[in-house]
Amino acid sequence: MKISDISFVTTDWSAVPAERHAGDVGEAIWRVQYFGPEENRIRVRMVEYSAGYVADHWCSKGHIILCLEGEMETTLEDGRVMPLKAGMSYQVADGAEAHRSQTKTGAKLFIVD
Repeated sequence: MKISDISFVTTDWSAVPAERHAGDVGEAIWRVQYFGPEENRIRVRMVEYSAGYVADHWCSKGHIILCLEGEMETTLEDGRVMPLKAGMSYQVADGAEAHRSQTKTGAKLFIVD
């Protein structure tokens, strides 16, 4: 990711329309903004996982994820399980390690990818 061609802008996340995404169990509510030129588009999201949420797919997209509230676990394709609690982040590159998230209690995340 190269951050370029983005003027200074603030985001009121409460004003960004919510998108519902069903998981295998529960749902994720996404609020999404895109920045930068089409050939280097950066997606920035505020995501809330419901209690009991389990993602419906394995993801190979790179992310920077900061857990703002709650906690979750991310299972890597090799079986490792990585906990993420409020105040923690993780970073993974595109195609580096497939991962799948779930939460028992719910979580609120800030995600850049």
